[in-house]
Amino acid sequence: MKIGIANDHAGVEMKNELSAWLQEQGYEVINYGTDSTESTDYPIWGEKVANAVAAGEADLGIAICGTGIGIGLACNKVSGIRAAMCSDAYSARYSRIHNNANILCLGARVIGIETAKNLVQEFLTHEFEGGRHARRVQEIMDIEARNRK
Repeated sequence: MKIGIANDHAGVEMKNELSAWLQEQGYEVINYGTDSTESTDYPIWGEKVANAVAAGEADLGIAICGTGIGIGLACNKVSGIRAAMCSDAYSARYSRIHNNANILCLGARVIGIETAKNLVQEFLTHEFEGGRHARRVQEIMDIEARNRK
């Protein structure tokens, strides 16, 4: 499975640790983030990983900024993306099971690396259940389609 990972300056260390950990588990990791700790704008990096996931270059994505919120907002502007900002395992799991999220957003200044690994594990090892949730995800995608310019 190919995992796209992106980050701004706040997420460099977390990205590096998660990337190495994911590769140890057999995932292919594609870096769409900055490798510099000099201040940069999270929307740039969120759009890069979101475009990669939307285009099928990556199966799923991980986006990291200080809180996970800003980069997640940027990711969600790309058509077809359902980015979920999570700071607990339950939310990470159910973002996949119920919402078919395709990008997990993490806050490097909010959670530690062990929590981040736990959230990524939950996100990557659970599948979308479909059923009644498929209708709801489709409703979300219909909102997106209605609001395209």
